[in-house]
Order: sequence, then C-alpha cells, then structure tokens
Amino acid sequence: MYRSTLPPSGPIARAQSFASSMLGLALTLALSFASPADAQALEVLPRPAAPFAGKIAPRGDAATPAFPQAAKAPAGAPNIVVVLLDDVGFSASSTFGGLAKTPTLQRLADQGISYNQFHVTALCAPTRAALLTGRNAHQAGFGQVATAGYPGYNSVWQKDTVGVAEVLRQNGYGTAAFGKWHNTPAWEVTPAGPFERWPTSLGFEFFFGFHGGAENQYEPRIWRNTLAVEPDRTAAQGYHLIADMAEQAQGWLRTQDAVYPDKPFFLWFAPGGTHWPQHAPSDWIAKYKGQFDIGWDKLREQNFARQQKLGVIPNDAVLTARPPELPAWESLSADQQRLLAREAEVAAAFLAFTDHQVGRVLDEIKALGRADNTLVFFIAGDNGAAIDNPLTGRDAQDAQGRPRTLEERLKLIDQLGSNAFDNNYGAGWGWADNTPFQYGKGQPAYLGGIRNPMVVSWPARIQAKGEIRSQFGHAIDIAPTIYEVTGIKFPDVVEGIAQVPLAGQSLAYSFARADAAAPQRVQYFEINGTRGIYQDGWFAGVRHVRKQPGALWSQEPFGDRAWELYNLNTDYSQARNLAAEQPARVKALEALFDQEAQRNEVYPLQPGGEGRPNPSAGRQSFSYRAGVQRIPSGNAPQVAQRAHRISADLQVDGKRSNDGVIIANGGRWGGYSLYVQDGRLHYAANAHGHASGHLVSAAVLPAGKVSVAFEFTPDAAQPVANAVAGQGRLFVNGQLAGAGAISKIAVQAYESQDIGADLGSPVTSDYAAPFRFGGQIERVLIELR
Repeated sequence: MYRSTLPPSGPIARAQSFASSMLGLALTLALSFASPADAQALEVLPRPAAPFAGKIAPRGDAATPAFPQAAKAPAGAPNIVVVLLDDVGFSASSTFGGLAKTPTLQRLADQGISYNQFHVTALCAPTRAALLTGRNAHQAGFGQVATAGYPGYNSVWQKDTVGVAEVLRQNGYGTAAFGKWHNTPAWEVTPAGPFERWPTSLGFEFFFGFHGGAENQYEPRIWRNTLAVEPDRTAAQGYHLIADMAEQAQGWLRTQDAVYPDKPFFLWFAPGGTHWPQHAPSDWIAKYKGQFDIGWDKLREQNFARQQKLGVIPNDAVLTARPPELPAWESLSADQQRLLAREAEVAAAFLAFTDHQVGRVLDEIKALGRADNTLVFFIAGDNGAAIDNPLTGRDAQDAQGRPRTLEERLKLIDQLGSNAFDNNYGAGWGWADNTPFQYGKGQPAYLGGIRNPMVVSWPARIQAKGEIRSQFGHAIDIAPTIYEVTGIKFPDVVEGIAQVPLAGQSLAYSFARADAAAPQRVQYFEINGTRGIYQDGWFAGVRHVRKQPGALWSQEPFGDRAWELYNLNTDYSQARNLAAEQPARVKALEALFDQEAQRNEVYPLQPGGEGRPNPSAGRQSFSYRAGVQRIPSGNAPQVAQRAHRISADLQVDGKRSNDGVIIANGGRWGGYSLYVQDGRLHYAANAHGHASGHLVSAAVLPAGKVSVAFEFTPDAAQPVANAVAGQGRLFVNGQLAGAGAISKIAVQAYESQDIGADLGSPVTSDYAAPFRFGGQIERVLIELR
C-alpha cells in the first residue's frame, strides 16, 4: 500500500502559505531599511515558522528525505499461476484417461501432485467467483449465471468480498488476468463502464480477454483493461483467441520480469476451451480423425480402464450406468454416428490446442528462470462437460434456430470447428467425458457436474512427483491455500470495510503427504434448484429438472426427484444410492443443506431475473455519434420484437470509397446491418445464419449531406421464437427508396452494436468485416415505437 508524505494541499493550505510568505517579505523589507539598532531590535522578534517546518525534516535533524516505498511481498513468496479450463469433463484429458492429448497437464502432474476429489460448483461464473474470493458462490452474489435481484444471485461483487488478486496486489504482487471473465454484471459491460467491477478494479493490474460465458474464438470481442481492441489477424491468417491470450501473457511476463525482476506475480489464465463454440484449427482436428468412431459407450469404458491403469481413480471405483435419457450409441443411424464422431474430434482438438497454449505460457516462465518458485494450480474444468445440448449437437440451423436436416448438416461436416459455425458437441459426448460419474454440467447433485481434476506443481516446495491426492477439495480452498503459502494474512478489513470471512480451507497440508488427515468438511452445492450436500464423505443430492427446449435432459415430469444418498468414502464414483437403506441420514443431510443454504444466501431457489438492470431499459430513443462501438448486443436497443426506426445523417461524395457499415448489431449467426455498398443503401437481417431480409435502395445515394433511414413494422403483435416477421422500408432524404419483407430479426447474444463498422463476425456475406464506413457519419438515431 502507498501512503502520501507530500505537504498538505488545498485552498486553506495555500492561503496559509501565502500569508506566511507575505509576512516574511515584510520583515525582510523592514530589516533592509532599518538602522542597525532597529535591525537588532527586530531580530529579537520571533520569526514566523516555515510553512511546513518539521514535515520534510525536523529542526536540527539531518535526516535524508525519502519517497514512499511500495509494498513488498514476503521474502521467498512464490509466483502464483491459476489455469482454469472451461466445460471440461473429468476424463476428457489424456492425463485423466481421455483421448485428447494434454502434455502440459501431464508434465505438471509428473512433477507435482494430482487431486482426484477436487470440486467446483457445476457452473462457470459461480466457480470463478468461488476461486477468486475464497467464499461460496452465493456469498459473492454468483449463485448462477442468469442474474436475479437477490443477494446470492445479483452478480454484484461487493466490497466486503475482497478477491485474492486485490490482496496479493496490496502485498507486493504483480497481477494479470487473461481470458474468460464472467464476473462483471452484464449491464455494466459497456465501453463507458462503470468499471468498478471489471478485473482492473478488482485487483488485476492488467486484463486481456472477454466478458460473458461464450466467445467466438476466431472473431472475438476482446478487452484490454477497459478498452475494446480488435484481433490483429483474421481467422484465415491463423488467428485464434487462445493463442492470442498466450502471446499476451508471454508479453506481460517479459515486461514484468524486465521492470520488476524480484517481484512475484499472480497470473490468472482462463481460456474459453472447451466451452461452446468449440473452435479448433483444422490441423489439430485432423489428428483425431476416426478416434471417436467407437461411440460414447465404448469410449466411456475405455476411459474408465485407462483411469484405473493411470491410478487417477481407485481400483474399486465403479463405472456408473448410462442414464435413461441417453440412447445407446449402437441405436443411432450411421449418418448420426458420422456427424457425432466429427463433433467429438473437434472437441478433443480444442482441448489439446488449449493445453498447448497453456504450455507456451509456462514455457515463458521457465525461460525467465522463474519456474522453480512458481506454484501452478491447473484446474481442468470449471464444471463437468456440457450435457445440456441436443442429442446430435449444434451447428447448422434453419432460420428459426432449429437443427437443419441431417443430410444438410453432413454436407457441411468438414466446416465444424471453423468460424462458419457456433458449434457444440452432442450431450452423449459430455456424459462420456465425465467418466466415471453421472450426468455433468449444471447438475450439482452428481459428481459429473462438480468433480474436476486439479494438478498442482511447485518444484521448489512440493517434492512429490506424480502422486495422487484424494483429500476433499473445493474451489473455495484455492484462495486460503495461496494466503498460507505466500505468508500473507487474509485481511479482516479492507479500505475500512469488514470482510466476509473465508469459507474455504487451505490445501497446503496435503502437499507433502498423500495420507495427510483431511479436516472435517461440510460443503453445499446448488445450481438452478438442483442441490447437493457433502459431510465428511457422505453426499446427498436432489435433482431438479427444468424444461429446456432442445436439450436432451428436458424430460417430464419436471420438478424435484427424490433425494439420493451416497457414501463417497467407499463409493468413489457415486454409483450406489443408499437413500432407501438410510432414510434418517438423508433427512439429516437435507436439514444440513437447509442450514447451509440459509447461511450462504442460497434461497430463494431458482429466482427470476425480472427487473434486471440494463442501460437501454426504459428508453425509446438512442442517439449515437461516429465511432461509438462495441456496445454488447444485450445492452443495445432491443429491436427484434417491435416497430422501430433507424436513421442516420451522412456526408458522402458519391464515390465507392464511401461504402461501408453505418450501424450493425450482431454477427454471422444473427443480427442486422444498415450499410452502403456500390453507392446504394442496404439493410440486411440475419437469423441463425440465414438471410432473413435484404433491402436495397433503387438509386445510389446523392453526393453531399444525405439522410437515410430504415423502418420496421411487425406483421403481428405476438412474437414467434423471440422475434416477429414484418415489413421493412428504406428512405433516402425522406423519400421511399426500397421495401420488402423481413422474416425475422434475431440478434446473436455475444456480438456487439457498432457505429461505422461491423466488428466481430459480419452480419451478411455481402461484405467482409469490419467494412468501415468511408464517408462521414454525423449521427445515428434508433427510435423504438
């Protein structure tokens, strides 16, 4: 921490200084004109004190002036690296039995220790909040992803929940975050802020990454600190966001080491792999051709056998059965199997590619000579693999967002993993990736959703090589572990605000010995009404089933199933339900969950998101000047289901160099764009990758000042699939210039509204992004009607 030692400032201090100076000047003048006797008499008068006497150096003290000193980390404190992957199942990596090659994860496991009973929250933002704060997700306001106006769910990171990055920064660490950041309220993610809950206001001195749950890996919306930046290459030129992240992290490490070679660092590296969209370079996908033709049933059996051979699960573990909602692989048609096998190849390549980029960052630390005293936590998944996808995955869709025919999808199979699709694999592969557990992401009643591998490496202090640790661990334990090993005391008060106590426990006790006794633990789990409670090896859970159109698990009846009971001390994979045999224990654990839920602000379960803030809420008119860009689509005017008008005042000279986008919102998988091409005014709408409307003015725009407009009038008041059909009209200088039908306006969630360009992926194939406007834009006005 810094403390100012500069002289006081402000109007009072300046007045005091001026008065003192004037008095001193008067005395000097008086002495200069006085006789020696008068001067001697004047000399006996007390001199006025110097304005800041004693503040710079005491009278008679020859102390050397000193500047304030920056805080220093405790001697020998290690560098800290936390790697957090996204939507990766327990057995997806080769290190834990899967087919995706993960040599970086394996290298760390060989030189350190692996935890096979480490737990997360079953969903991305809640797990990240738990990791970054050391508190339970609901305590930090991140009980789920869809925010609601209750303390446990509002996504507002409060000042009484200081994060580990801020504590380390205040204690002499350099701090940086790279990749997915899903812990800023969605309504505060705008180019104008507010920035109070962005990474750079929460302890990270540098941030390079994206906000939200998902991001296009080839045409991403990137933020550097609080400024929007664009990729320096295209997908065709080899750009990929995770590779860019690795390069940015390497550059930050080099700069940090050059300027502060003795300063430890905290590096948070959270790539989007393997969350949807599953985007992987084609040469990496080719490495896995044919390896998943065996299907998910046999893959699961083979993963299980490899896990036992590797020793990452106990020999007495049981492979849990396929859930009733999921069909056997052999029951699928040959065409279905062909498509699904390709999806799995893409997902494996995405994981392998991600692991490789993590390796580049760790190699940089080694090249700087700082690897020995670097503590790495590599957590292979913020939740289990995704199982909420359609059976045959998601790629090509029709104009209503429904999967295209299998025949049509097979024709495009070679494009999976490219920027042509917003693709994700089928639910069966997620289930297989979670071997040997039941279910997966979003299901905290089962280990498939909450148990992920963690590898810890610290060459200077962890002497064990390639050993397994089976003590219970949770995401909330990482921050306490960091505080213990760095010698930094967790502060009870930060900037005058009393802190919510840590919820986790340090895992450092288990670093040296595999048989170290674990402390008694109680830990609750809850996501979207599905609940779990752990107490010293016993686990009870109840699954809440919601209706999710298109998802495999949307089976009736909806609502709660019966509570289940498992003894994880003897049943590693949660294979034998003991609820019928021990109803009293089930009731006791159910009551314990209620107690923990009350204490951690878990209730109400499944709160709605009504009244969620949004900078566009309540407004009917929106005015934009040239260059206002990267407003997230969700925070821009919502035009899809209502009548609206978009108008713009332009200055053009009639040349083709004036072509370009006036305003665009969305991208390749949904959006709209108002633009000039070949001198004519165009409006294009795109729904789920299909052109849903295209209007063109009959004549080219006249040179000089020109006003243009697009108006949309819905055909009916009732929306269909979150959008309505209607009629569009183009105007130039107030005169009708073109008209036509618009079947649907459907703006893609993770894109942006931009004035003067179409950033990210393009709304229409008529142009290549960003297609910047070549004329002048005076103003763009959106009016909702």
